[in-house]
Order: sequence, then C-alpha cells, then structure tokens
Amino acid sequence: MKDKYPIELAQAINELSNEKSYRSVCHRHMHGQPMPSLNILSETVDLLREILFPGYFGDSEVRRESIRYYLGVNTERAFNLLKGQIQAGLCFACNHDEEISVEIHRDLAFDMARRFIAQLPEIRRILTTDVEVAFLGDPAAQSKGEIIFCYPAIRAITNYRIAHALLKLDVPLIPRMISEMAHSETGIDIHPRAEIGESFTIDHGTGVVIGATSIIGNNVKLYQGVTLGAKSFPLDENGNPIKGIPRHPIVEDDVIIYAQATILGRITIGKGSVIGGNVWVTNNIPSGSKIVQFKHRESLYNEGAGI
Repeated sequence: MKDKYPIELAQAINELSNEKSYRSVCHRHMHGQPMPSLNILSETVDLLREILFPGYFGDSEVRRESIRYYLGVNTERAFNLLKGQIQAGLCFACNHDEEISVEIHRDLAFDMARRFIAQLPEIRRILTTDVEVAFLGDPAAQSKGEIIFCYPAIRAITNYRIAHALLKLDVPLIPRMISEMAHSETGIDIHPRAEIGESFTIDHGTGVVIGATSIIGNNVKLYQGVTLGAKSFPLDENGNPIKGIPRHPIVEDDVIIYAQATILGRITIGKGSVIGGNVWVTNNIPSGSKIVQFKHRESLYNEGAGI
C-alpha cells in the first residue's frame, strides 16, 4: 500500500494558515533583519561568565602571564556576539510602521554593546561581594570556588546582573531572555528590571521569585521559595492591567527572609528585619522587626496522667 497524503494534514495546514488563527501569535519578520537566537545568546552569556570568573569556566588554561591575552580574546568575541544579539533585539522590538534601517540598529547595537562591556569590571566587583557573602553564610561551602561552580544562586545572580546592566542601557528583549535562561536552569526567577544591591545571596534558591519593580538593598539574604510579588493589578478604563507602576516590595539593607515567605505589594521591609518561613506579609514592617508565624498553644489531655 502506497503512502497517501493524509487529508488531516491538509486540513490542519489550511486552519493554521488562516490569518484569524495566527494573527496574535505571529511575528512579522522583515526581510534582511536578524532574529534573536537562544543558542547564540547562551554562548554569549557563557563567555561573559568565563570573563567574569576567569579560570572557572571554559577550556583555556589561565595563567598570570597570559590572562590579558585570554581576557582580550574572550572580551572581543563576547562584544561581537552581544552586539549582534542586541541588534536582533532592536529589530524584533521595533515598530514596523516606522522605517528604521538595519544600519541604524547596527550602529545603536554597537554603542550599547560598547557601553555594556565597559561595565564588566563593576559587574565583577559586585559579583565578588555576592560570592563572598554566600561563602561566609553557608557552613556547608568548602571554598569560594565551590560557590562559583556549583551554587545555582550565583548562576542566577550572574545572569541577573548581566541582564540588568543591558536593560539599563534600554536594550529590548535580550535582558529578559537572559534572565529566563537562568530561570529555566535554576528555578530562580529574577526579573532584570529589579534593583538589587551588593552582597546579595539566595540559599538553595529553588522557587524564588523577584518581581520587576522590587528594590533590594545591600546584604540581603533570601531562602528557597521566597516570593517578592504584587497584589492585584489596578485596571484602566478598559479593564486592562496598568503597567509600569511600582507594585513589588522594597527590602532594605541587612534583611533575612526565610523559606516560603510571601511578601506582596509596594510595602517596605525595614532594615535589619527577619521574616520567618511560611509567613504572608502585605503591610510595612518597621526596621529591626522579627515576623514569625503565630503558634497556638495546644491543650493535650492524657487520660492516664489526667493532663
């Protein structure tokens, strides 16, 4: 029996080709414009990680006498890969009703990539504080190298700090792709728009969510399952959520938030506070507070002892 072209295929193709079906989920790609690539962006982030933590990632041996060459080669390659992805993000995000040439996007991407690379020393400095506080705060860690190699928090925070720097340069789409790469790899969801200070750490990390308008101070520690989220969204006159307004918490310096705590809304957790596990916080917390679950005293009756 010869293979026949199934009629179901023809029907599915006809339905999928109907404009009503694809209108809201189809990207209108313009001829000659590059498209963002998850594979290339992943390679770029891996290369940036290799630059930020030399000797820990990649195949090349790092020695003091050759480190300038090593970093020079990798930084130039990262710059070229990144400017290509930034250009693709600019093209992807542009309004096709406006005729903006590929050359304009190419020049803008060059400038954005240049300014980002200039920030790498500062990004490394801040990441060093993140590694330091993670090592000092975890008695199970045997070395800072173990923190850099193995801890999902450092991988997620590194992606966040890269993505945040790009977003501050007004790079579209690419920062969110970078943060979602870490989300997929670690289970830690940090929006690149969040503002996070130095010496930041997340213990274990799985299930942590940090919303876009969150502000986190210095020396803050979160445990697994913590949510810095929003309450209900205000709606406009058409019933659509109003975007761009601050709706996530402010966490001041030296705060510890334990596992599964949920902090919602534009509230402030005051400096030096400790938020216990599994609590739900929707009001401002004064500095130096300790918030824990209320425990009900249970009255037990034992027939033999009369208690």
